[in-house]
Amino acid sequence: MKKIIILLVLAFSAFFSQAQTTTLKAGDAAPDFKLKNVDNKEVSFASFPKAKGFIVVFTCNTCPYAVAYEQRIIDLDNKFRPQGYPVIAINPNDPEAQPDDTFAKMQDLAKQKKYPFPYLFDAGQKVTDQFGAKRTPHIFIVSKTSKGNVVEYVGAIDNDPEGTKTEKVKYAEDVIASLKNNQKPAITQTKEIGCTVKRKAKA
Repeated sequence: MKKIIILLVLAFSAFFSQAQTTTLKAGDAAPDFKLKNVDNKEVSFASFPKAKGFIVVFTCNTCPYAVAYEQRIIDLDNKFRPQGYPVIAINPNDPEAQPDDTFAKMQDLAKQKKYPFPYLFDAGQKVTDQFGAKRTPHIFIVSKTSKGNVVEYVGAIDNDPEGTKTEKVKYAEDVIASLKNNQKPAITQTKEIGCTVKRKAKA
């Protein structure tokens, strides 16, 4: 009986810890980070001194939704990096829980897909938890302000996760268009759609 109680306590503690990871929302300060890129160099917000803001995308090698969005994420960077809003991609998955999301396999994917943006490895999932990223992909659009880096939008890239709609609402593009016009985005949060972040089982 004592063993059962201990196991229940441990399970509840793990669940409670997971539940306490709160997702950032518009208006929150965006925490800075310094993570290893697939080129083995460390990347942070400070790596882009001329940026006006950032498109932070938590994505991975393996999730079918993340795979479906690969080209759209590349397109976002190609379109908006020259305008001051580069993509920074972060893999939130623990490779012990998802072996195809190791750093070496991230390097392989970035090379294969010719990623024009950094693809960062979040060892220990610290940054994932700071942002409260729940799924892949999960996007956070951040702007530079006089008060620091501020979250402007959280959620999905668009309303077409399957990539089948001829007419789609391009949330990320609409948000950046507003920011470029010095306007607050009309939509600051949408439901993220994708695979859950993969975490290794608690000991």
